[in-house]
Amino acid sequence: MSEAILSIKERLKEIRSLDDPAVAVLRQDPRKGVQQALLAFEKRLKKEALIQEKYLEMSMFEQMAYEQGHEWIAGIDEVGRGPLAGPVVAAAVILPKNKQILGLNDSKQLSEKKRTTLYEQIQQKAIAIGIGLIDERKIDEVNIYEASKLAMIQAVEKLAVKPSYLLIDAMTLELPIPQEKLIKGDARSVSIAAASIIAKVYRDNLMKKYEELYPGYGFGHNAGYGTKEHLQGLANLGITPIHRKTFAPVKNYLT
Repeated sequence: MSEAILSIKERLKEIRSLDDPAVAVLRQDPRKGVQQALLAFEKRLKKEALIQEKYLEMSMFEQMAYEQGHEWIAGIDEVGRGPLAGPVVAAAVILPKNKQILGLNDSKQLSEKKRTTLYEQIQQKAIAIGIGLIDERKIDEVNIYEASKLAMIQAVEKLAVKPSYLLIDAMTLELPIPQEKLIKGDARSVSIAAASIIAKVYRDNLMKKYEELYPGYGFGHNAGYGTKEHLQGLANLGITPIHRKTFAPVKNYLT
């Protein structure tokens, strides 16, 4: 009696190689459902291989730092430069050397669901995580570029483990720690990608709380960026305590 197709699909979930003898046997099964299951299996393995390849490619800067004798490598990134409201948030993350978190990438390239999944994995596996937050008042005082640097420095200083090397997204920090600035680092380094995800999810959750305090601007889904709904809220309701008063068009509503 032939094995049920549903049972075969479940069995294929446990197989990790096209060279597995069970796959060769299934190729001889003439049933259309079995052949479709094999095609789906092959597609899954190819996708997993690409994710693995991407992870190794994005680990290159970490590997070079390990080879130079650095044990604790922190990736650093910030989120929230462009919004009209809310803080700029930075994260510093030290990933374990021998535990992979597959799928890490620039947080902007990930769906909210994928970001949340990876956020939880990073929280579970990271050696240390530091969060830096600079509010709208300080942003208005020093400008957004300087505020971003301050948030990053704060994130590094809050790490429970002192890093021996920093990988930073497009920034150089005034810290006495060896460091490397990487343009588009959140798409080139797993550590910076992890930091971008932590910072993004942390800030998005914060803006959802601000939506409850200040309804009418859409903070829960626009994260403070200047969407049509947000601009309409400014026109109808004026500015809130979390708006950046030096940013146009917010400054147009100052009385």
